[in-house]
Amino acid sequence: QLQLMESGGGVVQPGGSLRLSCTVPGRSLIDYAIGWFRQAPGKDREGVACMSGYDGKTYYAEVAQGRFTISRDGPKSTVYLQMNNLKPEDTAVYYCAASETPTIAAFWLHQRVEYWGKGALVTVSS
Repeated sequence: QLQLMESGGGVVQPGGSLRLSCTVPGRSLIDYAIGWFRQAPGKDREGVACMSGYDGKTYYAEVAQGRFTISRDGPKSTVYLQMNNLKPEDTAVYYCAASETPTIAAFWLHQRVEYWGKGALVTVSS
C-alpha cells in the first residue's frame, strides 16, 4: 500500500504563494505518476497538475498554467506543488494522488489513480 503524506497547506492572502509537499516514504518516484487534484466547497474535484514517473514530464490544468509548478526531489521521495499568485478561487482541499502506471495519460486522461493523500486545505483570503 502506497502512503502519500501531504503538507504545506494554510491561509494566504491573494497574490501570495504556498508550496505543497507530497512525500512517498520508501518508494521511488519514477515508478508512479504523481499529481494534485483539488476540491472546492460545493464543487466537483478537478485535476491541477501531474508529473510522469519515468521521464518527469509535466501537465497542468488551464487554471494552473503560468502560476503553479510541479516538481520532484527523488532522494527525498517528495513531489512539490509551488503555487504563486494565488486567487480566492484557488481555495480548496488539495489532494496528492498517485497512479501505478507512471504516465501522464494514465493519470490525467484515464484517471487511473489508485492512491490518495488525506488532503491539505488551502485558503486564499484577505
